[in-house]
Amino acid sequence: MAILMQENGRLIRKYDSEKIWIEPWGRDSLRVRVTRNRAMEEESWALLLPEEYKPEIVIEGQKAAIRNGKITAIIREDGRISFENQDGKLLLREHLRMEHGMEESRSLLKVDAREFKPGRGDDYEITMRFDAERREKLFGMGQYQQDMLDLKGSVLELAQRNSQASVPFVLSDRGYGFLWNNPAIGQVVFGTNQTQWYAKSSKQMDYWICAGDCPADIMENYSAVTGRPPMMPDYAMGFWQCKLRYKTQEELLGVAREYYRRHIPLSVIVIDYFHWPNQGTWEFDKKYWPDPKAMVDELKSMGIELMVSIWPTVDSRCDNYDEMMEKGYLVSTDRGVRTQMQLFGNETFYDATNPEARAYVWRKIKKNYYDLGIHTFWLDVAEPEYSVYDFDLYRYSIGSNLQTGNIYPAMYAKGFYDGMTAEGDDKPLNLIRCAWAGSQRYGTLVWSGDIDSSFQSMRNQVAAGLNMAVAGIPWWTTDIGGFNDGAIEDPAFRELLIRWFQYGTFCPVMRLHGYRLPYEEPMSKELGGGMCDSGAANEVWSFGDEAYAILVRYIQLREKLRPYITKLMTAAHEKGTPPMRPLFYDFPSDKTVWEIEDEFMFGGHLLIAPVLYEKMTERKVYLPSGKTWIDVNRKMNFEGGQWITVPTPMADIPVFTDCQDMLDVFCD
Repeated sequence: MAILMQENGRLIRKYDSEKIWIEPWGRDSLRVRVTRNRAMEEESWALLLPEEYKPEIVIEGQKAAIRNGKITAIIREDGRISFENQDGKLLLREHLRMEHGMEESRSLLKVDAREFKPGRGDDYEITMRFDAERREKLFGMGQYQQDMLDLKGSVLELAQRNSQASVPFVLSDRGYGFLWNNPAIGQVVFGTNQTQWYAKSSKQMDYWICAGDCPADIMENYSAVTGRPPMMPDYAMGFWQCKLRYKTQEELLGVAREYYRRHIPLSVIVIDYFHWPNQGTWEFDKKYWPDPKAMVDELKSMGIELMVSIWPTVDSRCDNYDEMMEKGYLVSTDRGVRTQMQLFGNETFYDATNPEARAYVWRKIKKNYYDLGIHTFWLDVAEPEYSVYDFDLYRYSIGSNLQTGNIYPAMYAKGFYDGMTAEGDDKPLNLIRCAWAGSQRYGTLVWSGDIDSSFQSMRNQVAAGLNMAVAGIPWWTTDIGGFNDGAIEDPAFRELLIRWFQYGTFCPVMRLHGYRLPYEEPMSKELGGGMCDSGAANEVWSFGDEAYAILVRYIQLREKLRPYITKLMTAAHEKGTPPMRPLFYDFPSDKTVWEIEDEFMFGGHLLIAPVLYEKMTERKVYLPSGKTWIDVNRKMNFEGGQWITVPTPMADIPVFTDCQDMLDVFCD
């Protein structure tokens, strides 16, 4: 017989070697941990310590229940756990097909819901199985390069890669949110017959679940226990200019001066990679950037913030390598040579899971950038991007990559967040290429990585950005126009760029970036800031007169939207409300909107329907029920709850508002 007890506000079940803890962890939420080791691991991973909630716990023989607000967990005699909301509706139930199970789960298949396969020492390969509702809709999970918003039927790798950010939180239209609170490399399968969460190497199971009456309730609960972003600084809400890559100080200043001369609002300009003497030096190459302080001062006089690229790579030839090796600040390699990336040298990543290593890198950053007035950073290669993704090969200070690897980008961001807040910065913001659950609390602005310049890629970003928002990452952006390729004289690319630019106007951050064709040759063959090639021009005047007029119009629109965006960012900071979100966030009772994957809300008053196919002259738009919607381009009113067809001339993106006052923003 199992032992059931309550202790320290949690329900505990012990049977054989298995121990289960279920306890309140935030409003209407429960955390579940299961181990077969002697002691339960205390690491919180993505979760913050919540306010204390007093649950209702009832134990009757071999059955028990624990209730926290709107959610109740029930443990049956066979150990199977199910979750219900306050109305007794089943939300989620462990999948169990065992000979000794209850009548509806008894089976000779002998498939356990909680499977522990022994590995080395006290480690396990673990699988968690839940029954699946065939018609359930699932959203979130971070950023995957696919154009599906609804993830039902998907198989997703739980691993970080360039353009893939695994943030293992999923929201269900059945009224619950679920966090797989485990940074191990693994997989999730959202099947029609079963949901499976899998970790290749772990010490125990750990997940969090909450109930809510609507998506907003669930996401507010989730953000409360994983953290909310700081308030976005004012400068970040405008237009950002970037390219791969501005090669010299004078080139970058020339671009900034031209924006200023043309009276085009510019909030941020970005210095990309290889502005340094070598990877791991974290400083300017003075041959090409002779006076960074004067550069920063001139940019600030024009109202422009400077961002610089930082990589976590350390070249074996750089001055810091030996010291970092001696002090244990580098990621280890369990087999073979210690080369983890090869790009102009043999590089190793610094170990961002080691707090001493984070402090060491920040000291370099502070001296060589922050003290010069550069207060925002581009944390690139943040997965980190191993040249070979053999996840079992690498080891961090907190454990093997297999067990902990997905947390690396969050710890990378934390090092800069801690350093900046220690300097008194209460609105830290850093652009980063990857994230995990909880990354948002470290001021991370995630962008979708080195993506292709194509309409298919653009469609992928719409789904990726919305699923990132649902996964709790409210600050998100994408390379407008895509990153790879894109010939600046090609009419087809110019069409793509215009459509992407229009879409980017309504992303949380509006940022133009890319590696454009034709490429420019390196300035030098010597190690240093001149050794890397560059893309073609990527400024708004680089794509012809028609594109220029349209792009400038949308930059000016972004400026007019700043007061509105400020309110959205305040809501993100205070409640975790994503600025850009699926229609179902604001209109959950309209069943049709749960099917819409190519429209989104930018705040509560703007519905955006981007043009996602080439040579598209019109598109269908669904208007959610319960409101009267105004087409801001044609100044026409439409009742909600219907599909309409709207024209899509090159200069316009379909935008609708339910607020008469918003129309003034869109008047030229």
